[in-house]
Amino acid sequence: MIDKATVDRIYAAADIVEVVGDFVSLRKKGINYQACCPFHSEKTPSFVVSPTKGLFKCFGCGKGGNAVTFVMEHEGMSYVEALKYVAKKYGIEVQERTLSEEEVRRNDDRESMMVVNSWAAEWFKNSLHDTDEGRSVGLGYFRRRGLTDAMIERFQLGYCPGGGGKFTRAALAAGYKEEFLTATGLTIVRESGGYYDRFSERVMFPIHSISGRVLAFGGRTLRTDKNVAKYQNSPESEVYSKKQTLYGIFHAKKAIAQLRNAILVEGYTDVISMHQAGVENVVASSGTSLTVEQIKLLKRFTDNVTVIYDGDAAGIGASLRGVDMILREGMSVRVVLLPDGEDPDSFARSHSASELTDYIRANEQDFITFKSQLLARETKGDVIKRASVVNEMVASIAEIPDAIQRSMFIAECARAMEVDEQLLISEVAKKRLSGPTADEGQSEFVRRQEAVRRAENAALLVPVGHVTAGSSIDELERELTLYLIKYGHENFDYRDGRAITSLNVAETIMGELRTNDLSLRNPRYRALYDTYSARHDESGEGVEILTHHFIAHPDPEVCNAAVDLLTADDIYTLSKLWKRHDFSVAGERERMQSALPKAVVLYKSKVIESMRTELRERLSPDLPDADQADILRRIVALDRERTVISKRLSRLIL
Repeated sequence: MIDKATVDRIYAAADIVEVVGDFVSLRKKGINYQACCPFHSEKTPSFVVSPTKGLFKCFGCGKGGNAVTFVMEHEGMSYVEALKYVAKKYGIEVQERTLSEEEVRRNDDRESMMVVNSWAAEWFKNSLHDTDEGRSVGLGYFRRRGLTDAMIERFQLGYCPGGGGKFTRAALAAGYKEEFLTATGLTIVRESGGYYDRFSERVMFPIHSISGRVLAFGGRTLRTDKNVAKYQNSPESEVYSKKQTLYGIFHAKKAIAQLRNAILVEGYTDVISMHQAGVENVVASSGTSLTVEQIKLLKRFTDNVTVIYDGDAAGIGASLRGVDMILREGMSVRVVLLPDGEDPDSFARSHSASELTDYIRANEQDFITFKSQLLARETKGDVIKRASVVNEMVASIAEIPDAIQRSMFIAECARAMEVDEQLLISEVAKKRLSGPTADEGQSEFVRRQEAVRRAENAALLVPVGHVTAGSSIDELERELTLYLIKYGHENFDYRDGRAITSLNVAETIMGELRTNDLSLRNPRYRALYDTYSARHDESGEGVEILTHHFIAHPDPEVCNAAVDLLTADDIYTLSKLWKRHDFSVAGERERMQSALPKAVVLYKSKVIESMRTELRERLSPDLPDADQADILRRIVALDRERTVISKRLSRLIL
């Protein structure tokens, strides 16, 4: 690990204009610099570099950060790799802290496994081109699939010859240790003694990390024996986790970022053939079920995903459940169904890049519409199946976190399925709440649930004004974090009745949250809050916390969130929250007097409401009476706090 003193020297030395200028042609405009964004296609420059603030920001695609995170994003490097790159540029010697023996051993083992994989990829490639078996069997297969030499080279395709252990013997002879050959899964030790190549007689597809290192392999057999698995993948290891890897992400990441869209297919050859056809923003889940980790990997580059299904539509039902996970992450999903008998590989080989792109644009549908039409065809007039389809649609729509998108899809589903829209709204709400239900014979549980509902209704009778409607916890956390990192050191005049008190912004926000032991839920805003809080506790009230501490955060997402907040021209024009609540527009200091207290109290109200909901969901007839009683006591306590906060909100508004 690089010690903090060295990291500070790197950030102090780094000139963001120089670092970004190594990759992008910048033009000076006023005190800043502009360029067309390197992360997405555009004709009008919206990419800005600020030398005074030490940050970059694209107002088109939203990416932002510091010199180090720019190198990370542009070059696909890790945080440490990017730090070393910038350090080398400015002649800074990187000193890393002394690791424990266990950490050293583990890091050495990981690096040894990566080196073995890299050597293996090169050996398989040479075997494909330089041996008779490789040329006739492996290269012959790739040529029959229509792959060009350029694609074979680009994706480092190879061949593992037969004979049981040729690869292993070559690796051992080259000095690679058995423990790393077996740890990567390239070699299998026979129980009777000796070795066996896992990928013997298979064409090889190296699986790359986001930075281009070989993590693992997929091997396809060319034998017709049905008892032999068609595809064989490397096992999980210290360097390879299937659920966290997407095939082709290294080759596709730049196109995905520029086009702001990722195309998701199933297999290795699907990816390669589409690249060959000129469509490069494509990755594959490699035949496995889509995972949350894979979705989050894509989300680093885009919020838009297009899923391409084979023309025979086999297995689409199972795949739909995976796409629900994409919706849950707040991403936009569109679906393309290929003609009958086609898959992405065959379709790409028989069409030009423009034909392929035109087909996708002409036939893509939003996921909800596609799913409703697909499931509706399966009902064939069956009322019971139709009800089941509606429930399927409700389940998918309920996964969408954005309320506006949910409402649009509810309206579309109601139209397509000929169902009352209000009914769908109600069912989606039930799904999202996922509250426990009561059956006959659970009278005690029903009684307790009724008590909770009565407590809820009593709390709702308190007049709180229209300010509580519409804003989410995430929006409020963004608002509070923005106040904190931009204005935390400043004071504002707070009027309570006729009395006017001067309050500090940071003390007001942190004091209110600490009173109820609340922490921000959004990890990016929580990281910024924690950074500010630590610096504030060290420096004291009224001392300005320099923006460097937020922009230089090691987590790129946190850094980007800080840049997003700090590059806003005006906190009050930035926020749509107060416009939604119809507050009048005034100057910064004047509005802070009313807007900041409202934001704090409204946030506490929303969080306490969420805590009450979570407690309600824990109620179950299976819980012991003592546990149920404890949960109810906690709900009642939150109701009392909620009433106090509601009165404060009502007073603030009036």
